[in-house]
Amino acid sequence: MPMRPGLRQFALTAHVACSVGWLGADAGFLALAVAGLTSQNAQLVRAVYLAMEVTAWFVIVPLSFASLLTGLVQALGTKWGLFRHYWILVKLLLTIFATIALLVHMQPIGYLARVAAETTLSSADLRLQIQLVVAPGIGLLVLLAATALAVYKPRGMTRYGWRKQQEQRERQ
Repeated sequence: MPMRPGLRQFALTAHVACSVGWLGADAGFLALAVAGLTSQNAQLVRAVYLAMEVTAWFVIVPLSFASLLTGLVQALGTKWGLFRHYWILVKLLLTIFATIALLVHMQPIGYLARVAAETTLSSADLRLQIQLVVAPGIGLLVLLAATALAVYKPRGMTRYGWRKQQEQRERQ
């Protein structure tokens, strides 16, 4: 059921804000991860990993769910639909994948934050530190791909979309 124009614009604004916020928060997280990996200052490294956990739980995770939810509202409440166009399905799958990967990735973030709070990191934690650079880098690429899909809206309707389009034409 299509939303009224004012509600549609509000929902679109919320979706864009959440999605761009997630993208920016991921970029900031990546910058912190690089600083944590490359710094020789033990206090800075400890502070970085503590800040990363707070940023992840209180900014990135909520924005990922908000982006997913507002995207669903947009798809279901507009002419685009959720299953009519391939670009929307791909964007949905990318968002779901990124959200799940983020939740899985919270375990090493929490571990490094706990270690940083109690002591200094050892060379044994290097693998996790590298993982905390690579994962948000990949996440940034995934979020940029979803953004590009939303901007360019490549052509291509699903079978469901074609069927719905034909039904609408027949009714007219």
